Amino acid sequence: MKVLVAVKRVIDYNVKIRVKSDHTGVETANVKFSMNPFDEIAVEEAVRLKEAGKASEVVVVSIGPATAQETLRTALAMGADRGILVQTDDEVQPLGVAKALAAVVAKEAPQLVILGKQAIDDDSNQTGQMLAALLGWSQGTFASKVEVGDKLTVTREIDGGLQTISISLPAIVTTDLRLNEPRYASLPNIMKAKKKPIDMTSPADLGVDVAPRLVTLSVEEPPKRSAGIKVPDVAALVDKLKNEAKVI
Repeated sequence: MKVLVAVKRVIDYNVKIRVKSDHTGVETANVKFSMNPFDEIAVEEAVRLKEAGKASEVVVVSIGPATAQETLRTALAMGADRGILVQTDDEVQPLGVAKALAAVVAKEAPQLVILGKQAIDDDSNQTGQMLAALLGWSQGTFASKVEVGDKLTVTREIDGGLQTISISLPAIVTTDLRLNEPRYASLPNIMKAKKKPIDMTSPADLGVDVAPRLVTLSVEEPPKRSAGIKVPDVAALVDKLKNEAKVI
């Protein structure tokens, strides 16, 4: 079984995000980038499937600028076999990503596609579902456990707890935080990853239109929270909640 994993290059989760002065987006100059954390979980799950003998090949794909090769190299160092970069310097929104991935799937013919449930930069949580719709494949979203047999058994995290579903292959799976803990790439594997192949292509080569359908009007920082205060007793707390905060 071939597994395709989609990974995204995002601003590192440890970096404090700063909004541009013209409110058109966030500052990306001289900022550390890394693999989207949910995609790290997806790569780890695919590599574990290969180590367990359930998968024969793990292919990672990213859509973005040439610098996204660094993200692919990280995935290769974790244990993926080869990479594909759909290179574009333009903004690519979830529908465009799903179209590009669908074209890659048509070429690679994987039986399973794993993605992070969302990217931490836009939090759209749409690409996996859109890809499943474009391909007409089964989907298991927000996965906290995946078991491969004749069918795919996926335990999903939902508002009321956990839901376990059985879906047929080929399928799309999007990963949640509790699916696994990604490994750190060892130095030998990092060196080996430099020799693993990365195929370069573009949206035009794939025959897909990834032009944005949405326009960002403005990006604003969330309002700053006011400092808390201490109260002498429960009666004073209740009074402030009732008369000042008006929440009771």
